[in-house]
Amino acid sequence: MENKRRPGRSRSAEVGEVRTLERGLHLLETLSEAETLSLSELARKTELSPSTAYRLLETLRRRGFVDWDEGKGLWKVGLRAYQVGSAFLTRGGLVDAALPEMERLVDELNETVNLAVLDGNEAVYIAQVEGRQLIRMFTRIGARAPLYCTGVGKALLMEHPEAEVRRILGSGPLKAFTAHTLTSPTAFLKALSEAKAKGYALDNEEREDGVRCIATPVRDSRGKVVASMSLSAPASRVPDERVERLGRRVKQAADAVSARLGWAEL
Repeated sequence: MENKRRPGRSRSAEVGEVRTLERGLHLLETLSEAETLSLSELARKTELSPSTAYRLLETLRRRGFVDWDEGKGLWKVGLRAYQVGSAFLTRGGLVDAALPEMERLVDELNETVNLAVLDGNEAVYIAQVEGRQLIRMFTRIGARAPLYCTGVGKALLMEHPEAEVRRILGSGPLKAFTAHTLTSPTAFLKALSEAKAKGYALDNEEREDGVRCIATPVRDSRGKVVASMSLSAPASRVPDERVERLGRRVKQAADAVSARLGWAEL
């Protein structure tokens, strides 16, 4: 059989390149699980020498797959990795799994339903099915929103440890968008704890006056929160007495999406 290997390339060189790729992917996977890590932490978790880890990270950084925060001395996943991952989300993955449930919710409740993912300290909207009422909510696909004052943002943070949430929020007061915005990290953490107990999060006119959103997490096959689904409507159509029932219904829809992604609730 004719040897298809290119001239001048040994088997050992090819094996070495595959090994380098595996190590680079391992670094990316480790960063995605911890969000930010120092070089020494990354080297320890991936069982690489600091010098090897640094060389691989620099290559990934030049390609945009990781970012380096010089001030904090921490590495994190870069925008390019998100863009590559988005190809799965939009082509036969998360969005395709979510759209039938989103459409079903809109048919039933006639309010706009959104799907968002986490990117750094913001939520990014990746899909929407609009309600059919004359006055309805609209969000541009690809738009970004703060985590602390949106339903989708709260839902994305519901499974994060308190220390990680505090790191994302920062130490200072949070920007107020309305009189209802929770500007204290402590107040936000209390609301997040209540949301986790209920199974859904509420944006109570915290980003826009007159708008309420109810959101709940979407999980992958490992149970990790990969997105959040929300129902958005004028506050007049989401009075206090409807919040719990709507929250249960949105959670039911999000859980059905999670099941399509392979998650089985214990």
